[in-house]
Amino acid sequence: MKPSELRAMGMEELKNKEGELRKEFSNLSIQHSLGSLENPIKLRFMRKDIARVKTIILEMERKIR
Repeated sequence: MKPSELRAMGMEELKNKEGELRKEFSNLSIQHSLGSLENPIKLRFMRKDIARVKTIILEMERKIR
């Protein structure tokens, strides 16, 4: 997901997106531990997406203050 797409979202949408990404990451990590995950590199991409969302949320919170 591109940062420009994330910046176009509102705060609530970003928080919902973060929750969705965390749930999906959790599911992928369980699949990875069971050995049924076909592409383990997807975990890395998920972590980076979560970090992007958290960074944009922090930027928006700092602009509000």
